[in-house]
Amino acid sequence: MTADQPDEMASLAARLESKDADDRTAAAEKLAQAGEAAAPAAIPLVRACGDADERVREWAVAALEELGPPPDDVIATLATLATGSVPLAAYWAVTLLGRAGQAAAGTAGVLADCLASGDAAVAQRAAWALGKLGPAAAVAREQLRAAAQSADPRLARLAVEALAASGGA
Repeated sequence: MTADQPDEMASLAARLESKDADDRTAAAEKLAQAGEAAAPAAIPLVRACGDADERVREWAVAALEELGPPPDDVIATLATLATGSVPLAAYWAVTLLGRAGQAAAGTAGVLADCLASGDAAVAQRAAWALGKLGPAAAVAREQLRAAAQSADPRLARLAVEALAASGGA
């Protein structure tokens, strides 16, 4: 599949909403095989991380692993998903926000809120993503300083790195 097949990507993304788990699984698998060309399906793939079927979740994650930065027009939706109640979907929403870098600068407050997530992987990923925002992460310095004191060594390290990237210590 190539990036010049947006209709096919849209069709596969729509199939992630199918009532049939086998159809959802097949769609997620094809999106995983599409690599970065599956970027237009970023939001349906993040939502598929909360699918009831493990195979769908696994293929959605495989597809998300291959995605580069998300399209700019989905950043606001990713910010909403980042604070959702499904930890795997929140993790991938935060990951894509980090991959967006400066394009996601307006989500620094949301990412700061994710530092207090009850899910360690989401909190760690939020610290990483804030580091990718650079100076835009300055609004999260208070939360990053708190995270830098965390008993979780990975979270603390990522928070220190994000503080440095934001221009604060």
